[in-house]
This record gives sequence, C-alpha cells and structure tokens, in this order.
Amino acid sequence: MQLKRFTNWYLLVVMLLTGLISACQKDTGEQAVEEHKIALAADSALKATSPDNYLATSGVLTIKLKDSTYTFNAANDSVAFVNLSSGDNRYFGLTAINKAHNISFGISSKGIAADSITKAVAGGQLLVMADAMHTQQYTLTQYAKPGDAGNIQLTSYMRNDTLAKGSFFTFLSKDDDSDSPFYRVEGTFELRIKTQK
Repeated sequence: MQLKRFTNWYLLVVMLLTGLISACQKDTGEQAVEEHKIALAADSALKATSPDNYLATSGVLTIKLKDSTYTFNAANDSVAFVNLSSGDNRYFGLTAINKAHNISFGISSKGIAADSITKAVAGGQLLVMADAMHTQQYTLTQYAKPGDAGNIQLTSYMRNDTLAKGSFFTFLSKDDDSDSPFYRVEGTFELRIKTQK
C-alpha cells in the first residue's frame, strides 16, 4: 500500500513539475534571460525522457469542486497532456497551472492514452493558493476502494489539431485522515496543439 501511495505521489509531483516548467515558457514580459535558459533546458530534459508530453496551445480545462469552478485557458495558462512511465507501468493525465501560479491541478490514470477509452483515476491533486498563508490542498482520497476513485474518459486523442478531449470525475480530500470529508470533482477538457506543416 505504501509503495502504491508513493508511486501516485511521485507521478503527481512529476505532472505538476511538468506544468510548472511549461508555465515558465508561457510567461511573457521582463523575464531574465538566464531564467528562460533554465526553463528551456528543464523542458528539453523532460521531453528527452518523456517525448509523449504535449503542451496545449489552445483550449480549456474546467474543474468543478463544491461551489467553485476553476478554468485553465491554454492560450494563457499552462495546460499539458502527459504520458509517463514508472518501471513497467504507464500513466497518462493532465496537469495545469494558471498564469498567476496560484492554482494548479493534476490528474492521472494508469494505462496508455487512446481514443474512446475510460480508465480509473490513479492520482489527483488541486492546489489553490489565495496567498502565502492560505493554501487549500485537495488530494486523491486514499481510503477509496480500487476503482472507486473516479475515471478519466478520453473521447478523442491526437486527432488532427486535437490534443485531447474528454471528461473526468474523482474524489479529493483536504487531508489524510480516514474520517475526512471528500468532495466530488468533475471536469471537462478540450485541448488543441498546432499541427506540423
């Protein structure tokens, strides 16, 4: 159980780092040249080890939790579709961070991404940072039975300029206590990439 939990946390951290690295590429303005070089080097290293990761160039990822809706617009925010390997296991998922770097989200499933598939959720996390003192962290509840943590449905994947389209639902909790309340999180995504000519 501990190994599975570690693997899920490891994958979420990698996914969120992917989003953070990608976010650095989307920042504009007075970014220092050295910071830009570091971000590009990190992104190049990530692509070399995981060539099936894609940063969306347009489209929207929407997440609903309780009475709040969080929207990531890929034209301004960093939204990525990631494919990862951990030993013999393959995972796919979404990671996103907004331009202000105060809301981030990641969700993953075990398996290989493809058109018209539905897979069980393997990991999930939502961070909302109102300020340095007030952060809300929601993570996949560890007390759900296998297969009861929700699912990710891919209706379209890598078709023409469509990167990924689909929906998901999962259950996130605010802490690790077994009696902690958990909340249903629902989302939709329709992400696009520029096609090579």
